[in-house]
Amino acid sequence: MRKVAFYTLGCKLNFSETSSISRLFEQKGYKKVEFEEQPDIYIINTCSVTDNADKKCRKIVREAQKINPDAFVAIIGCYAQLKPTEISEIPGVDAVLGAAEKFRLIELLDGFVKEPSARVFASEISEANTFHNAFSYGDRTRTFLKVQDGCNYNCAFCTIPLARGKSRSNSIANIVTSAREIAATDVKEVVLTGVNIGDFGIQEGRRKERFYDLVKELDEVEGIERFRISSIEPNLLSDDIIDFVADSKRFVPHFHIPLQSGSNKILKSMHRRYQRELYAERVAHIKQRMPHACIGVDVIVGFPGETEEDFLETYHFINELEVSYLHVFTYSERANTAATEMEEVVPMKERNRRSRMLRNLSEKKKRHFYEQNIGRSATVLFEDDVQDGHMHGFTENYVRVTAKYDPVLINELKPVILTGIGKNGHMEVAETENYIVHA
Repeated sequence: MRKVAFYTLGCKLNFSETSSISRLFEQKGYKKVEFEEQPDIYIINTCSVTDNADKKCRKIVREAQKINPDAFVAIIGCYAQLKPTEISEIPGVDAVLGAAEKFRLIELLDGFVKEPSARVFASEISEANTFHNAFSYGDRTRTFLKVQDGCNYNCAFCTIPLARGKSRSNSIANIVTSAREIAATDVKEVVLTGVNIGDFGIQEGRRKERFYDLVKELDEVEGIERFRISSIEPNLLSDDIIDFVADSKRFVPHFHIPLQSGSNKILKSMHRRYQRELYAERVAHIKQRMPHACIGVDVIVGFPGETEEDFLETYHFINELEVSYLHVFTYSERANTAATEMEEVVPMKERNRRSRMLRNLSEKKKRHFYEQNIGRSATVLFEDDVQDGHMHGFTENYVRVTAKYDPVLINELKPVILTGIGKNGHMEVAETENYIVHA
C-alpha cells in the first residue's frame, strides 16, 4: 500500500478540496499519512493570493525532499494554475496540475512514477468550467463544505479569476445531500465556503438558484448543530440573508465581510462593487438584529494610489464600525492584474507601517468585542486542540475559549458562562452542566 501525504496552503476552500482529493486516493487503495511519515507521494495544494504564498510552496517542497528525497511531489491549486512552468522548474517537483486537472491527478499521473523532468498538466483557465463537489472531513472539528467556485468579479488586485475561472456552483439539492452525509458523521459544525459564495447559483453559465434559498434549505438539515457562513461580499449580503440568520435554527451570528478599503476613492480604483456607505449599512443592520454578532473584516493596505489621507480615512472608518476583528493584508503586486499598471506605488516600508497600525486596531476591536461578551451564556464547540493542559473552542459568535483539558469535551457543544479574558487573550468560562471547564 503506497503512502500519500497532503499539505494545504491558503483558504478554507483549499482545505475542502484537499480533503476530498485525499478520499479519492483512499478509495484507490492508497494510505493517507502525516507529512513527516515518509510518504511515497506528496500532494501540495497551493494558494497564490500574495507573493508570500508562493515562497511557502517552495519551502514545503524542500521540506518534503528532506523527509523523503525519493517521494513523488505533485503541486496543485491556484499557484499551479498561474505559474505552472515556474513551478515545474523547482527542484524536487515531479508534476504540476492546474485548476481543470487537479481532481483527475490519479488518472493523469498514472502510478506516480518519477521522470527526468516534471510533467505539467495545466489547461487554459477557460477549461475550468466544471463544479467539483468537495468537503473536508476528519481533519478538523469543523467541516468546510464547498458550495461555489470561481469568480466573475475583476478586482484590480486579485488573481483568483485567473486561477479558478468563472463563477459556478453546485445545486442546492446536491449540497443538501452532502450536508446530510456530513450529518451522519460526528461533525457538529459546517462552514460554507467558496470563492464568492454570495454569487452562488450559477450553473452552466446562468443563474438558476440563490444563496438565500440555499441557507433556507440547509437550515432544515437535521443532525448539523451549526452552519457558519464564510467570507461574503457586502453587496451580496442582503438584508434578507441577515434577517434569516438572525431568526434561523442553525446559522450562527458570525459574518466575515471583505471591506478592503474605507476610502471610496480607493474602492473605485480597486474595482470593488460597493462604497463604504453600503458597508456601514450592512454592519448596522447585523448589529441591530444580532447585537452580539461577530463581524470580521478583510482590509488591504498600501494599494497603489493610497495616500496617507486615504489610509487614515480607512482607519477612522473601521475604528467607528461595530466590527470584531480584522484580517489585514499588505498589498502585494501580482502579475497580470490591473493594479500592477497603476502609478503612485506605495513604498513597502509605508505599507508595513500601515499594516501594523491596523493590526493593533484589530487587537483593540477584538478585546472590546470579548469584553462585551463577559457574563453572557454561550455554547462552545470544543476542538481537539490541546496545549499545556488546556483545550480551545469557539462560541456560536466566534469567541475563542480556553478551558482545562477534558477528553470528554472534545467535539462537544457545551453551554458555558463567559467570565473574563485570560492572559492569552482568550475567554475564560465557568462551570456548567456538571463539567468543570475553568481555565
